[in-house]
Amino acid sequence: MPPESVIPMQAQATPKRFAARLALFYGAQFGLIGTHLPFFPMWLKAVGIDASWIGIITAVPAVTRFTMLPVVTGFAERRNSLRGTMVLTAFAVALGFFIIGTQHEPLLVFIFYVALACMWTPMVPLTDAYALRGVARYGLNYGPLRLWGSIAFVVGALVCGLLVDLIAPRHLIWVIAAMAGLGAVASLTLQRLDTRSTAGAQPVRTGALLGDPGFLAIIFAAALIQGSHAAYYTFASISWQGEGLGGLTIAGLWVLGVVAEIAVFALSPRFTLRPSLLVVIGGVSAVVRWLITAQEPSLAVLSLVQLAHGFTYGLTQVGTMGLLVRHVPLSSMATAQGYLAACSGIVTSIASILCGAAYAQYGQRVYLGMAAMAAVGSVVMWLARCRVANHPHNSASGG
Repeated sequence: MPPESVIPMQAQATPKRFAARLALFYGAQFGLIGTHLPFFPMWLKAVGIDASWIGIITAVPAVTRFTMLPVVTGFAERRNSLRGTMVLTAFAVALGFFIIGTQHEPLLVFIFYVALACMWTPMVPLTDAYALRGVARYGLNYGPLRLWGSIAFVVGALVCGLLVDLIAPRHLIWVIAAMAGLGAVASLTLQRLDTRSTAGAQPVRTGALLGDPGFLAIIFAAALIQGSHAAYYTFASISWQGEGLGGLTIAGLWVLGVVAEIAVFALSPRFTLRPSLLVVIGGVSAVVRWLITAQEPSLAVLSLVQLAHGFTYGLTQVGTMGLLVRHVPLSSMATAQGYLAACSGIVTSIASILCGAAYAQYGQRVYLGMAAMAAVGSVVMWLARCRVANHPHNSASGG
């Protein structure tokens, strides 16, 4: 092979290697979420924890998003150590779930879950910041990288769905803990991302980001639309189980939503609409979805409604990441992701706590409140669409 052909091949191998390793880590991360999100509340119930405590405990990650999370993301960015922080948090999360599995008292579960969440909640913002740096440097697209996380979510949910019918729900925590362990191992494969493309660039001051109305509109609209999933994430599996649905059927309903999400991520490089309009479409779709869900639809209708998750979550996520990679300098991306997660944490924690009380009294009508949240988020983004449209900081689209 001629020597001059070696360099182009090596140059091509680097982005492929980056994408493959990041996809593996996304997969491990969201495989954990796929086992945790639908079935951790079921484990809490199985070990004797009541609905009020379930609402409080499941709100913990949302609370840590606006307390510890910005501290961790800011530290990682100041130290220029996104990968190192991702590895550290992955191992801490694995240890935390194994410890929680030994606890059955509500207060002790709550205390250990708080400690775990302080390490767990920064993982997705750190990974997204790491991914967007790679997107800008290598000319990649966010959606195809992120879809591997959604695929792993499906696999995790299906595995747990099968196990619900085979093992006692009180043993599901060990499946969750095992997935966290796989995530820790996968973190070691991440390559060190050379940030010379942002060398010499100074991170935007905190006040500059928080004083930017466009940035605030992005994170507030995204927080409201994504936060409107609070009742779904917390009580969907419990309510479906109460209606007599089996574990595999419950997993199948979750999978339907995520399959639609995967399709959106896969097709996202072909989207031509502005990211702000993608967010608006996601929010309007959420309004319709929650209004229908509140009516306690039949299984057939519910199955169709679940497909809207591709819009309510997937399209909103793609639009939000597209806005951030345009609006925020890469040198401050982890901080921006931290503020996005913090804002989402404030909104989601309040929503989760209120949902715990509202679900106990009103059942499925709790989704009417979720529809109202999504409507407000859609209006915020629609009104701010011009302000966030033309602030190109980086060369990649990130969409």
